[in-house]
Amino acid sequence: MSKRYFVQISTDPDVDPRKCAVGMACAAQAVTDGHFVHVFFASHAVKLLQVAYIDALDEKVSQPPGQCSAMLHTLINGAEGIYCSTGSQAVVGVTPDNAHEVLVGGYELNWSGPPGVVSLSSEADVVLTY
Repeated sequence: MSKRYFVQISTDPDVDPRKCAVGMACAAQAVTDGHFVHVFFASHAVKLLQVAYIDALDEKVSQPPGQCSAMLHTLINGAEGIYCSTGSQAVVGVTPDNAHEVLVGGYELNWSGPPGVVSLSSEADVVLTY
């Protein structure tokens, strides 16, 4: 029986990259297991959506090259929705206008904030935060 998962990743990957990778791995596993998954990247974890950042994360977390990018692509291809904090993206210099130049593409990114977090988490059967 499929469940609705809400996974929020808000840890700064420069502070605890392993925790961010674990969050992405759990979200990707839920997708692989056939659950309905919504992933919300907040605070400095929005950097995980940047092409250059996600490509360099493997070395920081002792994973084979491409592992973290593969987890993100599992989410892109299978999650019900991928969300980011509009305000957090702005802090790292990313806006809806320049996102195509900086972020991994191939999906529709939902720009939101606290209202999205509250709504998505209240509708979920399972909430995971990293």
